[in-house]
Amino acid sequence: MKQSKLNSQKIYSQALIDAFLQLNPRSAIQNPTFLIVWLGTIITFLITIFPNLFGELNNSNSHTFNGLVTLLLLLNIYGGNLGKALAQAKLKAKAKRLQLLQSGTISKKLSADGVITEVPSASLRRGDTIYVVAGDIIPADGEVVLGVGSVDESFITGESTLVIKELGSEVASSVTEGTRIISDELIIRVTANPGQGLVARMINVMIGKRECKNSNEIALQILLSILTIIFLCVVITLSSFTTYLGMPISVTFLVSLLVSLIPVNVVTSLSTMSIATIDNITNANVIASSDDLEQCIGVNTLVVDKTGTITLGNRLAEDFIPICNHLGSEVAAMAMAASLFDDTLEGKSIFRLAEQWGAKIDFEPQQCGAVYFSTTTRISGTNLPNNSKVRKGSLSAIREFVGAQYHKFSSELNTACERIALQGGTPLVVCRDNEIYGVIYLKDVVKPGIRDRFYKLKKLGIYTIMVTGDNQITAGVISREAGIDDFIAEATPNDKIAVIRQQQSQGKLVAMTGEGNNDVPALSQADISLAMNAGTQAARLTARIVDLDSDPTKLIEIVAIGKQLLMTSGALTLFSLTNNIGKYLAVLPMLFTPLNLGRFNFIQLSNTNSAVLSLLIYNVIAVFAFIPLVLRGIKFRSIATNEIFQINMLIYGLGGLFIPLVTIKLLDMAIKNIGFV
Repeated sequence: MKQSKLNSQKIYSQALIDAFLQLNPRSAIQNPTFLIVWLGTIITFLITIFPNLFGELNNSNSHTFNGLVTLLLLLNIYGGNLGKALAQAKLKAKAKRLQLLQSGTISKKLSADGVITEVPSASLRRGDTIYVVAGDIIPADGEVVLGVGSVDESFITGESTLVIKELGSEVASSVTEGTRIISDELIIRVTANPGQGLVARMINVMIGKRECKNSNEIALQILLSILTIIFLCVVITLSSFTTYLGMPISVTFLVSLLVSLIPVNVVTSLSTMSIATIDNITNANVIASSDDLEQCIGVNTLVVDKTGTITLGNRLAEDFIPICNHLGSEVAAMAMAASLFDDTLEGKSIFRLAEQWGAKIDFEPQQCGAVYFSTTTRISGTNLPNNSKVRKGSLSAIREFVGAQYHKFSSELNTACERIALQGGTPLVVCRDNEIYGVIYLKDVVKPGIRDRFYKLKKLGIYTIMVTGDNQITAGVISREAGIDDFIAEATPNDKIAVIRQQQSQGKLVAMTGEGNNDVPALSQADISLAMNAGTQAARLTARIVDLDSDPTKLIEIVAIGKQLLMTSGALTLFSLTNNIGKYLAVLPMLFTPLNLGRFNFIQLSNTNSAVLSLLIYNVIAVFAFIPLVLRGIKFRSIATNEIFQINMLIYGLGGLFIPLVTIKLLDMAIKNIGFV
């Protein structure tokens, strides 16, 4: 995904060729403004070959003059094509790199009886099982079903940090096509058919064709078409008016004036901006279409899940806290028994910590029954052979499980849970039947720099809500530390949907950030859904946007890129309008030279032909000068809207008015000195 890894020389060479190939007039039929430029070019070309085609009187220099006009008009079209070709070439280079990854890879497919067969990666289907060892490229999106290994995801994310992948966590068990296993070995169940994985989605965004334009593009296209019609009427009126006064204007002059006045630069920049925006999005390590980007600009509320988005997500057992005269070793023993069938990273960390405390299993695991955690019960554990029930879970879940006996432990237990919660940790209460032994302290860490990023979201006017299964105290501590506006504690998947619907009922556009399977319903409900790359396959498939960096505040960059697109198109449109006024003031007085209105020729252009050539050369310069601006975009700054308007009016409004006057005069002087006309 990183631009620095691409061969820029090949990109520019390919763009120069593609821009030439796009000179085909058939490509202009779809756009009325571009079509007028092409028709004008054909007319001047015919006049160059047949000077008396329209019955005009021509001097000996008419062939040269008309030929120069035709060449400049072609350069004008070529310049517009070049910007689009450059943007396309950059995306194609990235897409080709990803496509090379998908082609020719051999995978080790594991059959039901354990036999390994080498097959093409393209033949893998959802549900297949594959085996990868250190050095192998993971050939498809999948979930780890056995083993532990470190994976290099830099090909996708650009980050060189290795990620541990293992069974037991939705996030840690998810692997992505194109990443490389660095150590150990893994057995993976494929979760996506060919063409449906993350890499395929990235390629589709880069080279895919949209069926329709977004609303901003449509509105701008209509405005530009109206301006084109207006200027066409102006030129036709001028022709009739000057003919009536006995001062007929040459067809070449009329074509040049029309092409210079219609907003060709903005029209040619529209498609370029759209493609360049996709390039900017991919550079930000985000998979999203420009349609998604447009909708992100209007987001009012961002709902984020805590675990894995605001915090690092790998909650680990830090301590055992006994209550009611129980010993820490007893709590460790009960925690180990309750975690016997818990394959999550959290459960494994509890088991390891209990082993460090000297706890042991003194019963036959085969004779036990497993009770798995769910977001509804919020409790898990083991049914022991002697019919005892060992459980661990949230305070409210254990309170319900213990029932009437809870009051014996409530005071000391509440104090222990509150102390853990005030440290930003998560308390898990451990009990055996009706006896509560103590609390497991699960420690989670807020991601570095997350507070500053949420502050930037607040400056953009985006209200943030954190949803978490933690208790009220823990949720409050984490939300304050992260700078969240509001939070929903002890939340179930239905609570996430409810808070999104409640915000939508107020007319707000809601974005949801998540990564787990339990986030899928909420991601479906949200107006804009953003999934973490580190999340599950289900979350990534559901979300409209995928963040390869797994940053819950990536919405900042997405909104900034969207507003940058709006600012760039607005600034170019403003420049085009004022630019036309400047060109009009510079050249129009040359039409009325026979009426002795020379005083209106205030920049003192030499003659009509020189004015026409200067005008067209300026147009070509402007088209090529727009290319880096369109590809890069105008940098978005978090300042007041009226300040942005004032700055743009000064730079692109007044600049568009005076730049053509100065440039056309300098070009006129150069043409006169060279002796072209």
